[in-house]
Amino acid sequence: MRRDAPPGSPEVAQLAQALESGAPVFTTGLVLQELLQGFAGPRARERILERFAALPLLVPDLQDHVEAAELRNLCRRRGVQVGTIDALLAQLCIRHALAMLTTDRDFGRMARFRAFEVWKA
Repeated sequence: MRRDAPPGSPEVAQLAQALESGAPVFTTGLVLQELLQGFAGPRARERILERFAALPLLVPDLQDHVEAAELRNLCRRRGVQVGTIDALLAQLCIRHALAMLTTDRDFGRMARFRAFEVWKA
């Protein structure tokens, strides 16, 4: 799951359902870092760390970085600007055949050029 989903959003509901049902849910250190950067205070930090400790982390390798750069370049050539981190997150979904649960519309734009599943409400 990506950042900035409001508490009552369909994405939050989908994540809660997946966690409650025992469905596999993965994240990355990149998402964890973004969340920690967006919250102030030690209580919020500890809560985030505690919750993320239960999720397996996907770690990008060298080839993921190469493929993410290619994806970002492909998108740029087709007139779609995406961030470096977003391209890497999309590449991890591609490599591991995972659906991206996000509120960020950039992932849907990337999926037009390199196939991967983006969950839609």
